[in-house]
Amino acid sequence: EERKRRHRDEDTDRDHRKSRRRDPDRDSRRERDRSRDRPSHRDRDRERRRSRTPESSSSRRDRDRGSDRHRHRHREDRSPRRSRGEEPKRIEPLKRSGPLPSQEDSFAVTNGEEPEKPKEKPNYKSSGLLAAASNSIQQADGTNIALKYHEPAEARKPPPKDQWKLFIFKGGDVVDTADLALRSCWLIGRDAAVVDLQADHPSLSKQHAVIQFRYTEKRNEFGDKVGRVKPYIIDLESANGTMVNGEKIPEGRYLELRNKDVVMFGHSTREYVLMLPPK
Repeated sequence: EERKRRHRDEDTDRDHRKSRRRDPDRDSRRERDRSRDRPSHRDRDRERRRSRTPESSSSRRDRDRGSDRHRHRHREDRSPRRSRGEEPKRIEPLKRSGPLPSQEDSFAVTNGEEPEKPKEKPNYKSSGLLAAASNSIQQADGTNIALKYHEPAEARKPPPKDQWKLFIFKGGDVVDTADLALRSCWLIGRDAAVVDLQADHPSLSKQHAVIQFRYTEKRNEFGDKVGRVKPYIIDLESANGTMVNGEKIPEGRYLELRNKDVVMFGHSTREYVLMLPPK
C-alpha cells in the first residue's frame, strides 16, 4: 500500500509539472492578479498623505483660530471699552487760517496776555481807477471823455504790402476816402473829440463802431502756423446797430471784413466799402 501511495504521489507530481509546462500563461495571470491585489509604492504614499493631511490641516486651523482669539483679546484689552450703540469719536484736525503765530505771540497766550494784532499790509492790486483814467481823453475845458473801446493785445498795423482803403459812397459818388493802413484802430462815430472817422448822421452813436486790425494765426495743410493781419469790425453796443453786406452784426463781437465788403452805420444811407488794391 505504501508503494501504491508513493506511485500515486509521483504520478500527481508528474501531472502537475506537465500541466505547468503546458500552460505557462496561468502562472503569469496569477502573478498579475497578485500584483493587482498588492498595493504599489504610489498607493502607499497616497494613503500615507491622506492619513496625514486631515490631521495636519485641522491642527493648523486650530492653531490659527487660537492665535486670532489671542490677538483679538489683546486688542480688546488695549482699546477702551464702549457700549454697542456708541460710535467711535473722530479726532478732527485743527484748522488754522493764515500763517502760524510767532514765538512771542505763543508765549503771550500761555501767560494770559493778548498778542499784538498784525498791521494791515498795503494792497497793490489794481482798483480799476488807473485803467479808467488811462482810457479817457481830456478836453480843452478840463472834462474827460471815457473811451468805450481799447485795443486788444493782438492789435497790429497792416503790413506795407496790404494797402487797405475805405471808400465812402453817397448816392453812387465817392464822398471821402480813408487810408486804413496808417493805423491799427479806427473809431467811428459822431463825437469829433475822440473818433478817428467822423459821421454826422444823427442815428449814429458818439462812439458807434471800430475797425480793428488783428494778428491771427492758423495752421496750413502741413501743420505749420501761418499768421496774418486782418481787418475786423466790432459794434460798440450802439443804439441803431451796424450792418455788413445788408445784415446786422451782433454787438460786442469781432467780425472779419473781406475785400469789397459794404458797411453801413445806423440809418445812414452812406456806404463804406473796404477795398484792397490788386498787387
